[in-house]
Amino acid sequence: MSLIKKSLFKFLILIIFSLNVAQAEDLQKVAKFKDWEVIMVSEESNKVCFAQSKPVLQSPKKSDREARLFVTFRPSDKISDEVSTTSGYEYNSQNSIIASSGKSKYKFDIAQDNFAWISSNKIEKRIIKRMKQASRIMITAYNKSGSQTIDHYSLMGFTKAYNAAKKSCT
Repeated sequence: MSLIKKSLFKFLILIIFSLNVAQAEDLQKVAKFKDWEVIMVSEESNKVCFAQSKPVLQSPKKSDREARLFVTFRPSDKISDEVSTTSGYEYNSQNSIIASSGKSKYKFDIAQDNFAWISSNKIEKRIIKRMKQASRIMITAYNKSGSQTIDHYSLMGFTKAYNAAKKSCT
């Protein structure tokens, strides 16, 4: 993933966290399906659509983090099924960021600042297939001080949100 694409994605996330949706002309909530929502950002002829969710449970419980799990579509960059996450802090480069559901485990092998991605589209397709079948997925990561966090995401509504995000960007 190029640095420009990562920067664009970070900018997108900053918009989501810092602007009120009603104030952002180019940011549109498309739909909400149980624990997942679909958002579309359009700027001139470029559209970015994604399904996102917040954790239903976080460990440690005391931490107040803005964690999210995303599946993004960027047709102008010919990118689809991009799985990414933020745990709400800068990742520790010495430890892996792992998504697990049942016996399945997937490694986010690109981490930069507060975001992590999976570099292989083949693995992204596998994790999306798993997310469509499962009821929960957990992201285990480590902050700069080496403390572990585990974010539990419900997958209720994921398939509908995924399909709506994909359709919004076609």
